[in-house]
Amino acid sequence: MPAGELRFSSPLPNDSTYMVVDDDDEAAWLWTQIKAEARRDAESEPALASYLYSTILSHSSLERSLAFHLGNKLCSSTLLSTLLYDLFLNTFASDRSLCAAAVADLRAARVRDPACVSFAHCLLNYKGFLACQAHRVAHKLWTQARRPLALALHSRISDVFAVDIHPAAKIGKGVLFDHATGVVIGETAVVGNNVSILHHVTLGGTGKACGDRHPKIGDGVLIGAGATILGNVNIGEGAKIGAGSVVLIDVPPRTTAVGNPARLVGGKEKPSKHEECPGESMDHTSFISDWSDYII
Repeated sequence: MPAGELRFSSPLPNDSTYMVVDDDDEAAWLWTQIKAEARRDAESEPALASYLYSTILSHSSLERSLAFHLGNKLCSSTLLSTLLYDLFLNTFASDRSLCAAAVADLRAARVRDPACVSFAHCLLNYKGFLACQAHRVAHKLWTQARRPLALALHSRISDVFAVDIHPAAKIGKGVLFDHATGVVIGETAVVGNNVSILHHVTLGGTGKACGDRHPKIGDGVLIGAGATILGNVNIGEGAKIGAGSVVLIDVPPRTTAVGNPARLVGGKEKPSKHEECPGESMDHTSFISDWSDYII
């Protein structure tokens, strides 16, 4: 969506009103919320006051705070935090869509994850969120033919966050990597908007062949923990992949695939379809009565 376009933003939990904002206004509103949360946390837990000041309260914008925090998280003895800070900040400043995506990801975590107690908590502590923002910068570098730096950043993201996303992979916005440990996303994979992916998910290839060889994940998809999707297959908009499933062929939109090998709930000819957006509802198990009569 172009910057400045009016739209309805998603309501927060227990929020009965909608706000009409543009991307810059939403980022400013969110940054105000994050600073208020950080001040509250600093007052209630003085041991964190210095940390919260240096990571959030001393900065004038979300981009600066995020660049500082990522730089300190991903630095090493030979890849300095000051270099990374400048890299992240300059990349955020050159492409405003990166900030808009970060805002959408923060809102996604706050709304979809009941364990997310605040925006500041997500910004500082959610490694799935941090890995995704760092990946977007690596992807930007990849598209600019700065591939050695993109790959170096990719390596640090994998080392620090245990999330391995190739810098060429394309990730939409409003994406939640819940827990995130062990997520692997291959070079030619595409992940749409408003997708939720649990830990130990693999979007991989099927061998050593080159070319377009990784999954394409549509908008609003939910992929359960430990699921493996291999090859250049399409997971349709609003589809649901059950935890632990192994998917090797296309999954139609608004259907549920579960098992190893994965099968469509309701059968291949007339699969059951759902109306909700699983990537937002986070409903992992409502299909179970249609799939199996196994009862503990």
